[in-house]
Amino acid sequence: MAKKEFTYRGKTLQELQTMQVKEFLALLPARERRTLQQEPNAQLKALIKKIQQKKKNIETHARDAVVTPMMVGTTIKIYNGKTYTPITIEPPMIGHRLGEFALTRTRVTHSAPGVGATRSSASVSVR
Repeated sequence: MAKKEFTYRGKTLQELQTMQVKEFLALLPARERRTLQQEPNAQLKALIKKIQQKKKNIETHARDAVVTPMMVGTTIKIYNGKTYTPITIEPPMIGHRLGEFALTRTRVTHSAPGVGATRSSASVSVR
């Protein structure tokens, strides 16, 4: 079976990467478009500079940064509040925010209840 080619709103990855910024912004949802139209803060400027320089070990706290076509293929370590989670940016991530891929909460797993944990265990005799 042939692998399906990635498209974002009818455009291939190569078309997205060669597009002008204004053309790409027109394809994004309103919230992401408005975010990218604003003046970037210091964190975002530093992240963009590192990506353009093709640095290998990129770490960032900018969880609100919108994934753009120029980021595809890079590995970015995103801070989740405790550690940096390495995420390789892939084409389907375009238009999402970096924080969506580095979860801040972990799943709670419980083991079996111990003796004395429930009322029914009061009748169990331990020898």
